[in-house]
Amino acid sequence: MTKTAFLLAGALTVSAQNAPSAAAITSKLDTPQVRVYVAMLQPHTPAPSPNGHATDRVLIYLDDGVLARKDGDSVQKFEFHRGDVRWRPASGAYVAENISDRPIRILEIDLKSKSAGARAAATKLDPAVVDPRHYRVEFENELVRVLRVHYDAHDQGEEHEHLLNRVVLYLNDQPGAKADDVRISGPAKHTERNNSDRPADRIAVEIK
Repeated sequence: MTKTAFLLAGALTVSAQNAPSAAAITSKLDTPQVRVYVAMLQPHTPAPSPNGHATDRVLIYLDDGVLARKDGDSVQKFEFHRGDVRWRPASGAYVAENISDRPIRILEIDLKSKSAGARAAATKLDPAVVDPRHYRVEFENELVRVLRVHYDAHDQGEEHEHLLNRVVLYLNDQPGAKADDVRISGPAKHTERNNSDRPADRIAVEIK
């Protein structure tokens, strides 16, 4: 009788004879600062993580859905929508289960360092300061800053500057990128314009 183990980001596993996979992992990026992958969770298939998750991470939900997370005797259920972002610190053992009726995908950004690196000097051209119409801070802590970016069709922003490396998720088709594309971008000073007839939405996770 054979048992098949399925791995979720080195942590989530499920084992049973002829059991369906609780999760499938698709690698997106691997840099000195971050490891980025998409986890697809099957519905109603608990995924135990007996060793927990060793790294702090940012989660960006690519689909609408509902998850249940069991830590010991505590069970939390939370609903999310495409484009929602959550900070998840390193943790001990838990069990995650997709309690939706269809698979869901989560973009996970694992931070390889547990402590913030050298802080970049402040810039007067911070996009959230000089162009708040297009750049909004979703949340920030000592390790990351998450920006939500939105441009209307044929919309142009202000000149701004990025001082940190950042993981960029494209939420819809836009010039030069398709929905769900993931890229790493470095420091830059530029002005952006959406030349499309449709809005352009992105999430940028700056790594400190």
